[in-house]
Amino acid sequence: MWQYVGKPAVKEASMISRIASHHVVARDGSDSPATITVEAGRIAKVGEGIDPQAELVDEWILPGYVDTHCHGGAGADFTDPDHDAAVRAVAYHRSQGSTTLFASTVTAAIDDVVDQVGRLRQLSDEDEIAGIHLEGPFLAESRKGAHAVELLCDPDPVSVDRLIEAGGSALRMVTIAPEREHGLEAVATFSKAGVHAAIGHTECDNTTASAAVDAGSDVITHLFNAMPSIHHRKPGPVPPMLTDPRVVCELICDGVHLAPDVIRMAISAAGPQRIALVTDAMSATGQPDGDYILGSLPVKVVDGRARLLAADGSLGAIAGSTLTMGHAVEFVTSVVGLPLGQVAVMAATTPAELHGLSEVGVLEEGRWADMCLTDEKGRLVRVIRRGESV
Repeated sequence: MWQYVGKPAVKEASMISRIASHHVVARDGSDSPATITVEAGRIAKVGEGIDPQAELVDEWILPGYVDTHCHGGAGADFTDPDHDAAVRAVAYHRSQGSTTLFASTVTAAIDDVVDQVGRLRQLSDEDEIAGIHLEGPFLAESRKGAHAVELLCDPDPVSVDRLIEAGGSALRMVTIAPEREHGLEAVATFSKAGVHAAIGHTECDNTTASAAVDAGSDVITHLFNAMPSIHHRKPGPVPPMLTDPRVVCELICDGVHLAPDVIRMAISAAGPQRIALVTDAMSATGQPDGDYILGSLPVKVVDGRARLLAADGSLGAIAGSTLTMGHAVEFVTSVVGLPLGQVAVMAATTPAELHGLSEVGVLEEGRWADMCLTDEKGRLVRVIRRGESV
């Protein structure tokens, strides 16, 4: 199994005015020598070639990573009411490359989800997170994964409206099993409200998956995980989602959720412009092995792998991950074997463009000066957010 090698050697915090590299990654994943000028935390200019007055670095300069599916880290869960703990989780993921982050919830009673969304809106208002993602409770019982089955429910119109009202503009994405009663209606309602309806934790067939896309869904939650596998006579949701140009596919690339050959196949089929790398990280990320809680469920982390813990002490389903975006980029580059520039597109540009995050995701004039500096194998060396080293 591929192993993470240490933590990034992040340099002390300092403001950047001009930085240059022989490998600055562009929107299309290509790289070239360039100099980036920063003013007031934003990119003022990306000039061709190396400015002799700039700080010249040996590393590749990639756009800061955009993680749109993250439940927590550094011992904190985004569903907890502890505001300072949530900020600590955000800070940890920033240090690991996620300069832009969504806070994801897990299944809970609707009243509790509404309360959680209200608290998370404060993090959005404070510019700690870029949005909220609800994973549950509108999921399939048969594909519950690490979600409390007794709390799963149909996305009835009243519940959907409550969540939209509670989240406001901070609510960016909701995962739905479209085969549930009111499922397709909910997809349409969320989509019309500007909330991305993601297909996920689903038992749906290919026809229902395509119907959900027609209704407005444009993303699928952690492709392959918590859904039917491909069968040559019963294709399920994976083939139409990989081939439909309207859909972006999330991938968890940690060496646990997906085999390298499967990752390679998915990226080959969809292309980097339709793949978004995500962590699905839980509170144990950045922490030692041991016992944790995900939502209301006990989790045990062994060798960095998070699994549900049964009453008899046995280990069950995968329970999120302990992945960081920095490690995801390194894995896809060094193990899966994709060019680093293409990996940068999947880690930053694609998720940013899917969610309309026009100030991040690409190293272009006017955008925030968010950058990840890596070696040629994708190992994170330095993180810059809004012109300042993290």
